[in-house]
Amino acid sequence: MPGHARHDTALIHGLSATEVQTLSEACIEAKSKAYCPYSNFHVGCAVLLSGGAVVTGANVENAAYPVGTCAERVTIATAVCQNGAKAGDFRAIAVATDISPPASPCGMCRQFIREFCDPSTPILMYDKEGKYTVMTLEQLLPMSFGPDKLLSTEELAKGASK
Repeated sequence: MPGHARHDTALIHGLSATEVQTLSEACIEAKSKAYCPYSNFHVGCAVLLSGGAVVTGANVENAAYPVGTCAERVTIATAVCQNGAKAGDFRAIAVATDISPPASPCGMCRQFIREFCDPSTPILMYDKEGKYTVMTLEQLLPMSFGPDKLLSTEELAKGASK
Protein backbone atom coordinates (compact mmCIF):
# COMPACT_ATOMS: atom_id res chain seq x y z
CA MET A 1 0.00 0.00 0.00
CA PRO A 2 1.76 3.20 -1.11
CA GLY A 3 2.03 6.11 1.29
CA HIS A 4 0.30 9.41 0.70
CA ALA A 5 2.04 12.78 0.70
CA ARG A 6 1.27 14.91 3.75
CA HIS A 7 -0.38 17.55 1.57
CA ASP A 8 -3.14 15.32 0.16
CA THR A 9 -6.47 17.10 0.43
CA ALA A 10 -8.95 14.27 -0.13
CA LEU A 11 -11.29 13.41 2.71
CA ILE A 12 -10.10 10.37 4.61
CA HIS A 13 -12.74 8.47 6.55
CA GLY A 14 -14.68 11.68 7.12
CA LEU A 15 -11.65 13.72 8.19
CA SER A 16 -11.04 17.08 6.54
CA ALA A 17 -7.69 17.98 5.01
CA THR A 18 -7.14 20.35 7.96
CA GLU A 19 -7.81 17.58 10.49
CA VAL A 20 -5.42 15.23 8.68
CA GLN A 21 -2.75 17.95 8.61
CA THR A 22 -3.28 18.71 12.32
CA LEU A 23 -3.00 15.02 13.24
CA SER A 24 0.11 14.67 11.08
CA GLU A 25 1.88 17.61 12.68
CA ALA A 26 0.80 16.61 16.20
CA CYS A 27 1.96 12.99 16.04
CA ILE A 28 5.26 13.91 14.38
CA GLU A 29 5.90 16.56 17.04
CA ALA A 30 4.95 14.11 19.81
CA LYS A 31 7.51 11.66 18.45
CA SER A 32 10.27 14.11 19.42
CA LYS A 33 9.21 13.77 23.07
CA ALA A 34 9.60 9.98 23.23
CA TYR A 35 11.67 8.61 26.10
CA CYS A 36 13.33 5.64 24.46
CA PRO A 37 16.98 5.31 25.60
CA TYR A 38 16.95 1.51 25.21
CA SER A 39 15.41 0.96 21.78
CA ASN A 40 15.92 4.42 20.28
CA PHE A 41 12.59 3.74 18.52
CA HIS A 42 10.70 7.03 18.69
CA VAL A 43 6.91 6.85 18.40
CA GLY A 44 4.48 9.74 18.60
CA CYS A 45 0.72 9.53 18.65
CA ALA A 46 -2.15 11.97 18.31
CA VAL A 47 -5.86 11.36 18.71
CA LEU A 48 -8.69 13.51 17.43
CA LEU A 49 -11.63 13.64 19.82
CA SER A 50 -15.23 14.20 18.77
CA GLY A 51 -15.20 17.73 20.25
CA GLY A 52 -12.22 18.66 18.06
CA ALA A 53 -9.48 18.41 20.71
CA VAL A 54 -6.21 16.78 19.69
CA VAL A 55 -4.32 14.91 22.42
CA THR A 56 -0.74 13.69 22.00
CA GLY A 57 1.64 11.25 23.63
CA ALA A 58 4.86 9.36 23.01
CA ASN A 59 6.37 6.05 23.99
CA VAL A 60 8.01 5.89 27.43
CA GLU A 61 10.52 3.11 28.08
CA ASN A 62 11.85 1.71 31.33
CA ALA A 63 14.97 -0.24 32.30
CA ALA A 64 12.62 -3.12 33.15
CA TYR A 65 11.58 -3.51 29.50
CA PRO A 66 8.03 -4.83 29.92
CA VAL A 67 7.17 -1.81 32.05
CA GLY A 68 7.52 0.60 29.11
CA THR A 69 4.37 2.07 27.59
CA CYS A 70 3.60 2.53 23.91
CA ALA A 71 2.68 5.96 22.52
CA GLU A 72 -0.85 4.87 21.63
CA ARG A 73 -1.67 3.79 25.17
CA VAL A 74 -0.04 6.90 26.67
CA THR A 75 -2.12 9.10 24.36
CA ILE A 76 -5.45 7.38 24.93
CA ALA A 77 -4.92 7.30 28.70
CA THR A 78 -4.05 11.00 28.62
CA ALA A 79 -7.23 11.75 26.66
CA VAL A 80 -9.26 9.82 29.22
CA CYS A 81 -7.61 11.47 32.24
CA GLN A 82 -7.21 15.03 30.98
CA ASN A 83 -10.19 15.37 28.64
CA GLY A 84 -12.66 12.93 30.16
CA ALA A 85 -12.75 11.01 26.87
CA LYS A 86 -14.86 7.86 26.79
CA ALA A 87 -15.53 5.08 24.33
CA GLY A 88 -16.94 6.61 21.18
CA ASP A 89 -15.22 9.98 21.65
CA PHE A 90 -12.24 9.11 19.43
CA ARG A 91 -12.58 10.09 15.74
CA ALA A 92 -9.09 9.19 14.52
CA ILE A 93 -5.63 8.10 15.65
CA ALA A 94 -2.33 9.05 14.04
CA VAL A 95 1.01 7.36 14.78
CA ALA A 96 4.47 8.47 13.61
CA THR A 97 7.76 6.54 13.61
CA ASP A 98 11.21 7.01 12.08
CA ILE A 99 11.00 4.02 9.74
CA SER A 100 9.65 3.28 6.27
CA PRO A 101 7.21 1.82 5.64
CA PRO A 102 5.35 3.15 8.68
CA ALA A 103 4.77 0.93 11.71
CA SER A 104 1.29 -0.02 12.82
CA PRO A 105 0.24 -0.15 16.47
CA CYS A 106 1.36 -3.34 18.22
CA GLY A 107 -1.13 -6.03 19.16
CA MET A 108 -1.49 -4.83 22.75
CA CYS A 109 -2.19 -1.30 21.53
CA ARG A 110 -4.69 -2.53 18.96
CA GLN A 111 -6.66 -4.18 21.76
CA PHE A 112 -6.34 -1.06 23.94
CA ILE A 113 -7.57 1.10 21.05
CA ARG A 114 -10.53 -1.30 20.61
CA GLU A 115 -11.69 -0.51 24.14
CA PHE A 116 -12.28 3.13 23.18
CA CYS A 117 -12.73 3.19 19.40
CA ASP A 118 -15.26 1.91 16.95
CA PRO A 119 -13.86 -0.68 14.53
CA SER A 120 -14.30 1.85 11.69
CA THR A 121 -11.96 4.38 13.35
CA PRO A 122 -9.20 5.40 10.94
CA ILE A 123 -5.60 4.94 12.03
CA LEU A 124 -3.10 7.04 10.10
CA MET A 125 0.43 5.63 10.21
CA TYR A 126 3.27 8.01 9.26
CA ASP A 127 6.75 7.01 8.12
CA LYS A 128 10.03 8.86 8.51
CA GLU A 129 9.26 11.04 5.47
CA GLY A 130 5.79 12.06 6.64
CA LYS A 131 4.00 9.79 4.16
CA TYR A 132 1.14 7.82 5.58
CA THR A 133 -0.95 4.74 5.21
CA VAL A 134 -4.52 4.62 6.53
CA MET A 135 -6.29 1.55 7.82
CA THR A 136 -9.31 1.15 10.04
CA LEU A 137 -9.08 -0.52 13.42
CA GLU A 138 -11.16 -3.36 11.99
CA GLN A 139 -8.56 -3.92 9.27
CA LEU A 140 -5.78 -4.01 11.89
CA LEU A 141 -7.75 -6.11 14.39
CA PRO A 142 -10.26 -8.28 12.53
CA MET A 143 -12.87 -10.23 14.50
CA SER A 144 -11.95 -8.16 17.55
CA PHE A 145 -13.07 -8.66 21.12
CA GLY A 146 -14.38 -5.50 22.74
CA PRO A 147 -16.66 -4.26 25.50
CA ASP A 148 -19.71 -5.10 23.38
CA LYS A 149 -18.83 -8.81 23.68
CA LEU A 150 -19.11 -8.80 27.48
CA LEU A 151 -22.28 -9.46 29.41
CA SER A 152 -24.00 -6.38 30.85
CA THR A 153 -24.12 -5.89 34.61
CA GLU A 154 -27.81 -6.82 34.48
CA GLU A 155 -27.04 -10.06 32.62
CA LEU A 156 -24.28 -10.85 35.10
CA ALA A 157 -26.56 -10.21 38.08
CA LYS A 158 -29.30 -12.35 36.55
CA GLY A 159 -26.83 -15.19 36.01
CA ALA A 160 -25.53 -14.94 39.58
CA SER A 161 -29.06 -15.17 41.01
CA LYS A 162 -29.74 -18.52 39.36
